[in-house]
Amino acid sequence: MRIRTIVAAFTTAAALFASASLGLADDLSDRAKAGKPIRIGFAHEIPWAYPGDKNEPLGFANALALGVLKSMGYTNIEPVVTDWGGLIPGLQAGRFDIITGGMYITGKRCANVSFAEPMGKFGDAFIVKKSNPKGIETYQDIKKNDATMATVSGFVNVDAALKEGIAEDKIMQLPGLTEVLAAVKAGRADAGAGNDFAMKDLVKSAPEDIEVTDSAALPEWTFNWVAIAFKPEDKDFLKAYNEAQAKYLGTPEMLEAVGKFQYTKAQLPGDTKTDWICANR
Repeated sequence: MRIRTIVAAFTTAAALFASASLGLADDLSDRAKAGKPIRIGFAHEIPWAYPGDKNEPLGFANALALGVLKSMGYTNIEPVVTDWGGLIPGLQAGRFDIITGGMYITGKRCANVSFAEPMGKFGDAFIVKKSNPKGIETYQDIKKNDATMATVSGFVNVDAALKEGIAEDKIMQLPGLTEVLAAVKAGRADAGAGNDFAMKDLVKSAPEDIEVTDSAALPEWTFNWVAIAFKPEDKDFLKAYNEAQAKYLGTPEMLEAVGKFQYTKAQLPGDTKTDWICANR
């Protein structure tokens, strides 16, 4: 009787363990192997990642991700467009499988998503009124001038400004880059902050009113690495993605694909690894 009880208990425990293992299965790997579409989430951030006229995924972050996925044998892709602030919540809620929006790797974000190895390193810049009347080149210039800075809610520029001592009430957090541009043009903000590529793109839409500052004027710690983001449970897929990206990054094929969207060899990430970035950014 005791032997039967022990056997029954062992069988039950084994069944529970098997169930738990199934529950922890790599969801994205299963979806991809089953031929289901891989859903990529991104916002409208030119030239990083944005939808085309037919909702097709454009931008260099999308181009790189699509190239890596294709090299892995995956071409069934479904784009999901959301606002910037909805990217991490959308990934966590399962509305898409991967964030391809060109997201900076930061310690805060590493607590919520698993980043691939870096795909590029980028600096920030400001848009200001033509001729830069307040001489804004750095966060310290904003602080010294008691100026107002506009940026997108959720951008790393908010934390950078606070770190540099800019008062919270001097930081306008807006839904998107269009609103940042409008705030600077209307004089509600003295500077708009964002990544160098995005700021240069904004200037194209209003070259007579605004200009962009030189990202080289900012300190080294403001430069950031960008990567594709996954759900933490998709470890197997992330490992395979990293292996494929390592082979693809910097190749003529990759540089041709991303070159259409301003990415050049100068933006290649170097040897810095995601684990270090998560601990230091």
